[in-house]
Parts: sequence; C-alpha cells; structure tokens
Amino acid sequence: MFPLQSATGGGLLALVVTFVVTTLFYAVTLHLAATFFVGDVPSQRAAYAAPIPAAVSILLQQYGRGGAPIGFDASLLVGVAVLVTLVADLLAVSFAYRLKLRSAAPLVLLHFAFAAVLGIALGNVLGLL
Repeated sequence: MFPLQSATGGGLLALVVTFVVTTLFYAVTLHLAATFFVGDVPSQRAAYAAPIPAAVSILLQQYGRGGAPIGFDASLLVGVAVLVTLVADLLAVSFAYRLKLRSAAPLVLLHFAFAAVLGIALGNVLGLL
C-alpha cells in the first residue's frame, strides 16, 4: 500500500479519481481567474497548467496531517505545502500562458483566491466542512 492511499481511502482507483477531480477543479478556477485577469483566453491553457498544482497538492497533503513524520508543527507544514503548491502553480501558469513570472504572480494569487472561495463554498454545500 502506498502512503498516499491512506489519505484518499485506499486503492489506486481512489487516488486516480482524486487526481482527476482536483485537476478539473484547478482547471475551472484557473480559467475563471485567467478570464478575469488576462481577458479572453482559451480554456485549454488552464487544462495544461492544472495537473501540476493538483499533483503537488496531493503529494504534499500527507505532511499537513497531524503527527507529521518530520517533527514540525502540522500548521507549519500546511503552510509549506500551500507555498510549494503556489510555486508549482506559478511555474505551470507562466509556461502555459506564456507569461513572465512577474506577470504570472498576480494571476496565481487570483487563482488561489478563486480556488479557496469556491472550495469553501462547495465544501459547505456538500457538507464536508
């Protein structure tokens, strides 16, 4: 059993479905943010960039859980995981939208805000939070 399978409930299928749903969520929120920030952009660019932060956030989610093996406080590790995910998102957005890192940074922050607001709203609607 892989370490990430315990976070998704077990099984390789659960891990793949989690990755696909997370990628779809990030693609939708990135396209909304890019449309708001850049203007009319093709949705394929969001689909190109979304798997990178999705994979990074799924791989780092185990370090935000209580009793992390590194020995740091769990809240600090959540912050590190979010920061690393934002850096991965910055690189992916910069590459997919052909923007300089300085120009992509506000788009990534807007994407983070859209994802946070939509994630909290969906979590409340679905009764997960």
